[in-house]
Amino acid sequence: MNQNTIPTGRRIDGAAILDDLHACLTRYVILPSAEAVDAVVLWIAASHAQTAWAHAPRLVIRAPEKRCGKSRLLDVVEGTCHNPLITVNASPAAVYRAIGTDHPPTLLVDEADTIFGGKNAEANEDLRGLLNAGHQRNRPAIRWDNNTHSLEKIPTFAMAALAGIGAMPDTIEDRAVVVRMRRRAPGETVAPYRHRRDSPALRRLAERLTEWLGAHLADLEAAEPSMPVEDRAADTWEPLVAVADLAGSRWPQRARLAVTTLTAESDDAGNVSNRIRLLTDIRTAFTMLGEPPAAATNELLTVLNGDQEAPWSDSGPSGLTGKRLGDLLRDFGITSTTLRFPVGQAKGYTRDAFTDAWNRYCPAPPVDQRETPSAGVSVPSVPTSFPQAIPGTDSPPGTDQSVPRSRRVSAPGTHQSVPVNQSVPTLSSQNELGTDGTDTPRPRVTGRRA
Repeated sequence: MNQNTIPTGRRIDGAAILDDLHACLTRYVILPSAEAVDAVVLWIAASHAQTAWAHAPRLVIRAPEKRCGKSRLLDVVEGTCHNPLITVNASPAAVYRAIGTDHPPTLLVDEADTIFGGKNAEANEDLRGLLNAGHQRNRPAIRWDNNTHSLEKIPTFAMAALAGIGAMPDTIEDRAVVVRMRRRAPGETVAPYRHRRDSPALRRLAERLTEWLGAHLADLEAAEPSMPVEDRAADTWEPLVAVADLAGSRWPQRARLAVTTLTAESDDAGNVSNRIRLLTDIRTAFTMLGEPPAAATNELLTVLNGDQEAPWSDSGPSGLTGKRLGDLLRDFGITSTTLRFPVGQAKGYTRDAFTDAWNRYCPAPPVDQRETPSAGVSVPSVPTSFPQAIPGTDSPPGTDQSVPRSRRVSAPGTHQSVPVNQSVPTLSSQNELGTDGTDTPRPRVTGRRA
């Protein structure tokens, strides 16, 4: 329902307060979509009920370039959120001490790209760990107190907003409502913001949010709203949806539309780890090689490194190596083995070894949703006998007897073809596996599809 009653008996229209906050945001900032505006409104409101939540969603405000309004948006967030603590640079120790109270502030970090980007990333690993841990309640940091000679548990739970140029660390964005700002187009105008003049009105709006939501903390703590997403995304968005359900009117529908829209944007933007990207690219590589039951390591590497838009070619002077490939796949329980191809032995991977990881981490879309390869992408026609592989026939290092033959396939996601050294079977006249050279082979006529 729209109206919410506080203990004094006075009724507060929560939906009207959210509407006023919406109008305030759009007065000073141009956001990329109506759903993004609704998400920021609900995030600000949720900060006033931090004690009710099991998870503290992060708000990531990112832009591709300067002058996209991210700092102005952070100004409005500061003026309307609960107990803001804003900084452009802070030591982890200072942040720990600021958060470590029963009523933590809302942490606001401007120019976060200077903290987590480039050479500063490693130096600020503790701060990133704090922000990751603080997403969930009861994840304290433990420190040794030399004065008392005892362990000290420091709370980390607090809502936080980070603004910067470019993407934040993926572990932070995975716990965040991500808003992608953009520069105003010609004809788009906003009111100028002056802190001294405008901030008092924003604080009055913040007080209204505190009064409304503070009277319903028990209800919000017990709330279990239906969510259109699952797992960590549901944990992150649940406080925002709970606030919308409490407000009523059209806010419950608007909140769930914001959830699905912004999470889809994150998925489309490739907000996945390199390991999951690797699994997806290897599936594509197997498809380009003709869906063989197994492939040599060097064949997979050639296709992976041939995609100039993928991160693999930048993995070193020669791109992704066999060792690095093995290291990335080991956590999924996928390891290479020595395989006997019809022309000899080579290190490689069976396709079945990837099936479980593909199903769990990057399931393929339904057949009716898959894109048909464009005319510019060539998928080679491979004989059904290639490759015939027998695992478990280990040989000493350096005894790879495969005979390479160069062919070309298109790199994943590009129209550029790259050479692949493919082990092509040379069978005996009896066409028996492993009998190469035991009889005089018949002349073979091979056809290659253009």
